[in-house]
Amino acid sequence: MVRAAPTGAQGAVRAWAGMAGFVLVTQYWLWPSAGPLLVVFAFAVGVLWLPWGWAAQRLLAGNLTPARVSVAVLVLPSAWVIAETVRSWHRLGGPWALLGASQWNQSATLSPASIGGVWLVSFLVVAVNTAVVGALLLRSALAIALPVVLAAIGPLWYWIGPAPSAGPTVRVALVQPGDIVDATARQAAGEALTAGLTGNRVDLVVWGESSVGVDLATRPDVMTDLVALRRRVGADLLVNVDARAADGGIYKSSVLIGENGARGAYAKSRLVPFGEYVPLRRLLGWVTRHTPAAGEDRRRGDGPVVLDTDAGAVGPLISFEATFSDLPRRVVDRGAALLAYQSATSSYQGSWAQPQLAGMTAVHAVEVGRPVVHAGISGVSSAFDARGRELGWLPAAQRGVMIVDIPLGSQATVYQRLGDWVVLAAVLSFTAWCARSAHRTWTAAPHSPAPNRAGALRWWTARRFRPPEGRP
Repeated sequence: MVRAAPTGAQGAVRAWAGMAGFVLVTQYWLWPSAGPLLVVFAFAVGVLWLPWGWAAQRLLAGNLTPARVSVAVLVLPSAWVIAETVRSWHRLGGPWALLGASQWNQSATLSPASIGGVWLVSFLVVAVNTAVVGALLLRSALAIALPVVLAAIGPLWYWIGPAPSAGPTVRVALVQPGDIVDATARQAAGEALTAGLTGNRVDLVVWGESSVGVDLATRPDVMTDLVALRRRVGADLLVNVDARAADGGIYKSSVLIGENGARGAYAKSRLVPFGEYVPLRRLLGWVTRHTPAAGEDRRRGDGPVVLDTDAGAVGPLISFEATFSDLPRRVVDRGAALLAYQSATSSYQGSWAQPQLAGMTAVHAVEVGRPVVHAGISGVSSAFDARGRELGWLPAAQRGVMIVDIPLGSQATVYQRLGDWVVLAAVLSFTAWCARSAHRTWTAAPHSPAPNRAGALRWWTARRFRPPEGRP
């Protein structure tokens, strides 16, 4: 549809409308909390794809040649990655439903994430689809071979690329008590499920986000109960506190409960816009009167930390943070052998939000070459090895504990070392093409002839000194 537009401007508008619809469909579950603002947000985000639509029409419309298809296979994925990168800024809502994340349950096509992160997977998906369009239009052997070769890159890397090193296996229990509104009842349900692990050999127990509703530093009685539960089970507990702290601020924190008390904590540092804080509250505070937006801003932590458990070094991250690729990289740089995500998507129970969030952790496992576990207090809980292969999946409709054996084998990935190099390459590629297109348009434009000053002077003189009407 975009390439068939009569002009580049119309191609851009079609891309804008299409991507606005894409955002609405993939994030429809925000409607109960955002209302009509979701439509405004979708069309605002869709603006980022205007350059992509313009470029698609310029490159693929008219008399197509193999050379133009080759350029399109580089330029269009670059424009797409740039748009996704800007859209992924956490203050714009974060990287929900990235195109590359659609491959979370296909280990072979997800494997390039170990080279260039989710951005490289997005790039390849757009490149393959662009090449398919070229093949349909050109109908030549070379054009047909191009999408086949591009589609084979992921599986080829999966088979010949480096495999994670061998490591010990740890048994992790993920606790999923369900959608329980009352904080006290929610914690009690988590404790009851955890107590049922007594006698089972587990190395770590992970609860979901907001599983504890009181500050453990000011409630020693609750801490004592959790320590007793830890001793009874024989494994450290990674719980999550959502409560007002002694300094007056409300934090969401991962707290590791050991045999003698807290062994460390991590406070959530990347908060959900409107859900956990209101940007520019003085200007946008009125939103809280019409939506369930946060009435009070949560406090931010100082950044990722690593918690040392008896099972190994664990990097905790919380809910919304499961969508970002930079945070697991920072945690692994600090020495984490296992990524542990805690989430609470009760507000979106039964929607796409739950499997979207659980599946995104598979992408990060491949990006950093480390296994991940994800405990959703009301679902979906999941676990993946360092290559993104599913080890466990507990749907939102179920309640209970999922015990998963996690191999701690790991690998040092290219993406872990180099970071977002694909984004930089995309910016350079698209900028170079735009500059070349502008140069060719300027040089091809016909130049206006030089003004005939003598003729202009004669015309002015004739007009200036023409005799009045009716006189010779």
